[in-house]
Amino acid sequence: MRRAHHLKLIAGLLATGLVVTACGSSGTAATSATSAASSAASSATSAMGSGMSSSSAATSGSATGSASGSATGSASSSAVESFPAITGDAASVKLGMAYDGPKGDQSFTDSAARGVEAATAEGVELVAELAATVGEPESAKTDRLSQLADQGANTIIAVGFDYATAMGQVAAAYPEVHFAIVDDSSLADVANVASLTFAAEQGSFLVGAAAALKSEAGHIGFIGGVNTPLIQSFEAGYDAGAKAVKADIQIDATYITEPPDFSGFNAPDKGETIANGQYSGGADIVYSAAGGSGTGVFKAAKAAGKLAIGVDSDQYNLPTLADVKDVILTSAVKNVDVAVYAMIASVADGSPLTGTQVYDLSNGGVGYATSGGFVDDIATQLEDYKAKIISGEITVPSTLMVFHR
Repeated sequence: MRRAHHLKLIAGLLATGLVVTACGSSGTAATSATSAASSAASSATSAMGSGMSSSSAATSGSATGSASGSATGSASSSAVESFPAITGDAASVKLGMAYDGPKGDQSFTDSAARGVEAATAEGVELVAELAATVGEPESAKTDRLSQLADQGANTIIAVGFDYATAMGQVAAAYPEVHFAIVDDSSLADVANVASLTFAAEQGSFLVGAAAALKSEAGHIGFIGGVNTPLIQSFEAGYDAGAKAVKADIQIDATYITEPPDFSGFNAPDKGETIANGQYSGGADIVYSAAGGSGTGVFKAAKAAGKLAIGVDSDQYNLPTLADVKDVILTSAVKNVDVAVYAMIASVADGSPLTGTQVYDLSNGGVGYATSGGFVDDIATQLEDYKAKIISGEITVPSTLMVFHR
């Protein structure tokens, strides 16, 4: 019954056609979606039309959401009514959210917040939302998670791989609390932790193919927020997709910051400067896997009369980016809102997710956006690549042969 109920929730999420995603955490997936979930994803995606992936969850679970609290900024609102109803005891869930940066990034954090918003609309109690600050010590993350537990949260979700060490400590201290972390799988064996992971390289492969098909110069670019294994997986997929189309395509790649400096995910001025350099150097399309820094990349694309590719959500449709939407070729979609909502719903249902939950092309967890119609003329090629990835004919690399340092 538990498995069947979770698969029904997954199918419901897929049928709504939600598309939002996120950049910002590491880890490899261990558990994949069941064949029933994959089948539901396929039929729902086909019904929606080409390219854009709908929402989904892997293995077991389903959910929706959005948020309000002490983290600053605001998430762009998505239709809360689009998420399937929580059928369990929503009021029993006391939710604590820990973000890796303030809301308002138009990307990773805002996507997670949409999941929280949808869950609170279903009756889930939001205990608090707290956000990390740039340059904070590791102890601040541990204190933040402990604070949420001490305030009565029985479900705590950390958005970002940087919370992994802190969550390992706090989950052990609060065994009765259900924890989840986005973009990290290092805690997959901890009994009260769910690892919500995404095959970001798969969505990146498709936007890389789109870039190569659309580039007139045979020269494209990539900008990563922070040089971590997670963001390298975005680059690896992008490179592979572009080279599948044109083996000799030139690809420039730059990371805004190096660990432990994670400000690269929220540095639009730096993103703009780097993008200006890539455009002036000959690239005519640049993919930004840099969270909030992407707004600077879009600004540079607009000024240069070039194109850019968004990340984590369908950025063409974000109201705050309306003035630059005409340069957003597509976006690599990563449905963080769906993963967050799935975790919350599983707790309400009395069967909390644990272990590694994988969101990929086969279950609609990642994909590419078609808003604006800029990739309509290459939809057949992109859908062919997508089908080959799902079937296993194409294996997308998640690591780079050469790391950019």
